[in-house]
Amino acid sequence: MPNSDWEPKWTAQGWTVSFSIEGRRIRRRLGIRDKSLKSLARQKAQQLYKEEWAFQLTPPTTKGVPFWEAAEGYFNAGGEARFLPKLITHFGEYTTIDEIGEMEIVTCAMQVYPDAAPDTHRRQVRVPINAVIRWAKGERKRPSTDKKRVRWLTPEEAEVLMDAAAKLTLPRHKEPELFTLKKIAFLLGSGCRTGECFAADTNDWNSATSQLFIPAELDGAGKTVSSERWVRLPSRSVHLMGELPESGRMFRTPYGKPIKLRKNGGGQMQTAFNKARDSAGLGKDVTPHTLRHTWATWYYAQTRDFGGLMDLGGWAKSEMANRYRKIAPDDLADRLFKLGWDFRQETGNFERKNPLRIVKYRKFYVPSSLSRGAPSTTRPRLRRQVYTCIYPGNKGKTVRLDRSVEYR
Repeated sequence: MPNSDWEPKWTAQGWTVSFSIEGRRIRRRLGIRDKSLKSLARQKAQQLYKEEWAFQLTPPTTKGVPFWEAAEGYFNAGGEARFLPKLITHFGEYTTIDEIGEMEIVTCAMQVYPDAAPDTHRRQVRVPINAVIRWAKGERKRPSTDKKRVRWLTPEEAEVLMDAAAKLTLPRHKEPELFTLKKIAFLLGSGCRTGECFAADTNDWNSATSQLFIPAELDGAGKTVSSERWVRLPSRSVHLMGELPESGRMFRTPYGKPIKLRKNGGGQMQTAFNKARDSAGLGKDVTPHTLRHTWATWYYAQTRDFGGLMDLGGWAKSEMANRYRKIAPDDLADRLFKLGWDFRQETGNFERKNPLRIVKYRKFYVPSSLSRGAPSTTRPRLRRQVYTCIYPGNKGKTVRLDRSVEYR
C-alpha cells in the first residue's frame, strides 16, 4: 500500500486527503486544523483508505431485505405510499426483494386486483414494486434537494436598498460610510460574485470603456476557469461607485480597509448589507448573492443577449445561466431606463460623462478641539483624509479635497 495514495495534505481547511479507488475519487477533510499534528492526520488518512478499500471489495448487499422493510424505507425517503399497503400484505413478513421476479409480480397483480385491467396492474402493482426494489438497491434516482433561488430585486427595490446603504453610519461617526453602497452598485451593475468584488483591483480597471478584468486567480475570487472575463458596468454603477483608490483593492470594509479573501467566502459584507436591507424593509431572503440574480434578470430584460449573459456572468453552462435569469414583466427594461440603468453595449466613442476618479490619499491625525482637557488615553481625535483626485483626460491637472471624520 504506497503512502502516496493516501498521504494527507495541509490546506487552508486543515489536513485533507484525496485518493482514488477503482476509479472512484474520495476527498475528505480529516477534521484536524493543527498543522503540527501531521502524524495524527496520517493515521486517520490511512484508516480511511483501508475502510474505503474494504467497502470496495465487499460492497453491501440487499439480499435478505424483506419487501415490507424496503417499502417502509422507500416511503420514508419520500416515495409514493398509495398502493404499498396491499402489496406489503400480499408479500407478507418474509418475502425478500431478491425473491420477487416477473412471475411473482404477475401473481401479485392477479391476486390483489383479480378483475382489474392490465393498465391498472401496471400502475398499481408493477410500477410501485419496481420502484421499491430500485430504491433498495440504490438504482432509483434520488429527488433533488437543490432549492432554486427565485428572488431578485425590482428596480424600485434596488433604489430603496441603495438609498438605505447611502445612510449607513459607523459607531462614533457622524458622516455615512459609502463603502457598502459602492459594493452594492458594483454588484448590481456587473453581476460579479461577492468574492470577485472583494478581489477587484484598480489596476484591472479600464476607465475608457468602464470595464473590469476578473482574473479569477485568488482563492475566494472565482470558481472556475470560465470565471476569467471582462465585465462591463453601466454608467449608473460608475456614478454611484464614485472614487477609487489609486492602486490595490477597489472595494473596502466600512472602515476603509481591504477585505480579506476567504475560499468559498462571500459573507464579509453580510453585516453591513443586512443593516441596509432591514432599513429598506426587504426580507431576509435578500442576500448579497441576490444581486447577481438581479443583474442577470436586468441584463437579459434589456439586451435579450443570452450569449452575452453567459460571457459577462462567467458561466460555463447555459443551464446555470438560465437559472439566474428570472421571469420578468415586459416593462422591466423601460423601468430600468427611467432609473438610469442601461446595460446595452456602447460602440464608437468611449468618452464617459461620469468616469470613476482615481484618488491618492494619505491619512494623518490631528487633535480635536473637543478633546482639550481630557486625558490623552481617552481623548477623541479627528482622522483627516486628504485626497488628491486625478480625473482622466484633464491633462494631468489635480484637485485637492480635504475630508475629516471623527475618530476615537
